[in-house]
Amino acid sequence: MSIKLRLTIMSFFQFFVWGAWLITIANYWFGTKQWDGTQFGAIFATMGIASLFMPTLMGIIADRWINAEKLYFMLHLCYAAVLFYLPQVNDPNTFFYAMLAAMCFYMPTLALSNSIAYTALNENNYDLVKAFPPIRVFGTIGFIVAMWITNLTGNKATAYQFYIAGTAALALSLYAFTLPKCPPKKLQQENASWTQLLGLEAFKLFGNYKMALFFIFSMFLGAALQLTNAYGDVFLDEFKFYPKFAESFVVKYSTIIMSISQISETLFILAIPFFLKRFGIKKVMLISMFAWVLRFGLFSFGDPAGGLWMIVLSCIVYGMAFDFFNISGSLFVETSTTSSIRSSAQGLFMMMTNGFGAVFGSFASGWIIDHYFTKSFQNGQDLAQYLDTNINDTHFLNFLKEKNISLLPDGTLNNSLMLKDWHDIWLAFAIYTLIIAILFAVFFRHKHERESQN
Repeated sequence: MSIKLRLTIMSFFQFFVWGAWLITIANYWFGTKQWDGTQFGAIFATMGIASLFMPTLMGIIADRWINAEKLYFMLHLCYAAVLFYLPQVNDPNTFFYAMLAAMCFYMPTLALSNSIAYTALNENNYDLVKAFPPIRVFGTIGFIVAMWITNLTGNKATAYQFYIAGTAALALSLYAFTLPKCPPKKLQQENASWTQLLGLEAFKLFGNYKMALFFIFSMFLGAALQLTNAYGDVFLDEFKFYPKFAESFVVKYSTIIMSISQISETLFILAIPFFLKRFGIKKVMLISMFAWVLRFGLFSFGDPAGGLWMIVLSCIVYGMAFDFFNISGSLFVETSTTSSIRSSAQGLFMMMTNGFGAVFGSFASGWIIDHYFTKSFQNGQDLAQYLDTNINDTHFLNFLKEKNISLLPDGTLNNSLMLKDWHDIWLAFAIYTLIIAILFAVFFRHKHERESQN
């Protein structure tokens, strides 16, 4: 089996084990368990919390002491074990700690898989910019396949999504034994300082103005990366509250609609070499940021009927928004650092985006949504008007029954009903990413010289 094929299989399952539950966990949380939204924000923050230290720590270990592929095996084995445990959890607090453990094992494997691929490709004299994106595209395909399996088997709101992911993670951990060997570089001298021994030299990159700005903007843009993963599927699913949209394809197959985003990724990943060579990292990053503005803006105005084209276009734009930031950023770090700190630097990049950025995005978005973009209804007529229906509509009455709310004779509700204002939520996210894009264009200075390098 060729090196590229082995890495392709790794990439496929690396994202399959994530995609089986990442997009649909909100349906399990809100629909099946009926736990509250504030706690759900904490669940998505576990990815960020784990990324604050685990990718960097595991990168240090891979740089210094343990083969990257062996470490990769151990982490996915532990990740699988926690996934099999999650369906047994019946309270949100325990679920939080279990998910935090799962993320501590999984998040470092994102950077490790990149390091394994880069090392193997470099040792076999491949051009990284040309060879890596086609391999990485199969990670996106794996994510799509996992989403479709979860949705089409009727498990987008059940605990079986974790069993699907856990089984694949167990298989991937065993497959790690077939990966190219990536021993520690151990490039430090005998009199190396403690910062060199611990791999903390990667943090010296903050002493470089350009790299510091890159990491800072990565953090702020990273805050936007998980927003559609956290809220996208439940946003589409909640169109079922509106009688005119309740039976739409978008509601029934919201996960498949969301998978258009990942299908789009497969195309834009393959376009990265062209864009990087022609435009350079700054313009590619700017394209990504403005794509995020479009992503959120189109969601804001889309609906399953006349606005379906906006939802679909938003999903298409996502491929450019995600890939041009994530993959290009990873390649930028790879080509801007020395081999002695490369794994640590990749871990640092993951820490800033999926760590600080994700924690900031998860907690801030959850708090903002709860305080500014959640509507409270006490009157049945007001609620019916908001849902564009009438108070006697059968679907409307069934909706109240599902929420354990009764319509009193005077037209009021026996309990307040809270609904998210998705239009303004996505609009606020769009404004946030627009501000980030403008600031990045002004402050990040990078001279593009890629065209002269063949």
